[in-house]
Amino acid sequence: MLGPITIRNLTPQPLTVKLVERYEAPNPKDFPPNAGFSVSHLTSNFTNLLSNNSSPSHAQLKDKAQGFTTQDVDVRMEPFTTHKTDIKTSERGPGDILRLTFQGDGGGRWRIDTPTPSSASQVLTPLTPDPKHDYTAVYLPSSSFLALYETTNLQCWMKEFRDETPLSALSIPGTHNSPTHHKALPSVRCQAVSPREQLENGVRFFDIRVQPASNADETLQLVHGAFPISLTGPKKFRDLVNTVQDFLNANPSETLIMSVKREGTGKATDQQLSLVLKDHYTNLEHWHTEPCIPTLGQARGKIVLMRRFALDDRLKGEWDGRGWCLNAENWAYNTPDCTYGDVRVQDFCEVLETENIDKKIGLCCDHFERAAQVVCPVPGVTTDAANPVPAGPLYLNFLSASNFWKAGCWPDRIAAKLNPAVTAFLCEKHDVGDKGVEGPGEEFNGDGSVGIVVCDWVGKDGDWDLVRCIVGMNSRALLRQRGIGWK
Repeated sequence: MLGPITIRNLTPQPLTVKLVERYEAPNPKDFPPNAGFSVSHLTSNFTNLLSNNSSPSHAQLKDKAQGFTTQDVDVRMEPFTTHKTDIKTSERGPGDILRLTFQGDGGGRWRIDTPTPSSASQVLTPLTPDPKHDYTAVYLPSSSFLALYETTNLQCWMKEFRDETPLSALSIPGTHNSPTHHKALPSVRCQAVSPREQLENGVRFFDIRVQPASNADETLQLVHGAFPISLTGPKKFRDLVNTVQDFLNANPSETLIMSVKREGTGKATDQQLSLVLKDHYTNLEHWHTEPCIPTLGQARGKIVLMRRFALDDRLKGEWDGRGWCLNAENWAYNTPDCTYGDVRVQDFCEVLETENIDKKIGLCCDHFERAAQVVCPVPGVTTDAANPVPAGPLYLNFLSASNFWKAGCWPDRIAAKLNPAVTAFLCEKHDVGDKGVEGPGEEFNGDGSVGIVVCDWVGKDGDWDLVRCIVGMNSRALLRQRGIGWK
């Protein structure tokens, strides 16, 4: 028998477990084929659940399954707390289905069945009309752990935050070599879906590599290392920029941080790249190029340019001699933790053997915990409104790694192991407080952010759960901004 269920409330609202119901496992013989059954998502990011293609979905339980236990309970969960309950996940056998009903302080009710009918996240079923909130659950069967997030519209998730919020205060999903979704060499392709689809599903950091021709030509080819990103013809930076600006025009509450680095086989220099970008691409209407970490109010509707290139002398005098753009010019290669310019980075990328994937996972999780300790200065909330403390560095956490010469270490293979491990860590273990487990009155030193998380292969087969978890880690910062006290 599995142990009692543990529930983590990663939402900005208190929730209370009010009702526990138990059902016998449905008998597949009671259901004809193709009767609305829920098929397991074999490529999901979470631990595989026991599932059967002929099993009914949990939505059918009220009609088809026989309940054998009902129990009124009162387990209150404050925002961002974890509760090890005494609610057993099963009583009669491993096939039991546990139904939990939650109530909000405003009276709304929602329910969820565990184990969930697939290993992907599940939206809780509202039991009251027009609920003020919607919730999404992630169930980890190996530890009987249920994590609850507020359901977010990923297309415009930044609109929930005040204009005074610095970008360094946010947990931001990002992608590595963002436009590399085309048919390409296996070690070159890093993404499953297009940049537009990434944007529509919450990604707000793009990692871009370009090859310039010269400072007299605006053409920038998209590359990954020495290779073009597509086997069907060159892809241009201009088209990518147009895609991003079209999205931001349609979603003016959002911003995108774009990191640009020079790569490829050409003879152009960093200095030439800087002039191409300055003279042919950036303008104050659509780009933020001031060398400081902006607030959302300064960045909404714009591309925030982060440079991983050196500046031409002409640009060093920009912005009253402070330079040009966010500075991420030269962090240490293959670093587990490096602070440089406006960033603090984990970018351990040389996973030469599959055995090193576990090391990479550990380094990613270590960097999450560093980011969690930061309290970002939001004027009037965490710092003085008249004389605010400047925002600190942006925490960049690269989940990407590869080895060109080993198929088991190509980006998609590493992501298949690393992404679900990171998702489970964020749900269950990220920033659980000084005592190692959250609970009422637990002390936290920071905002619980994870910084900018730079991923490979998100959105594969429609799976955006890792992105949802990253955005969900903004809960405590959102609590502060809504004026709710936090101890």
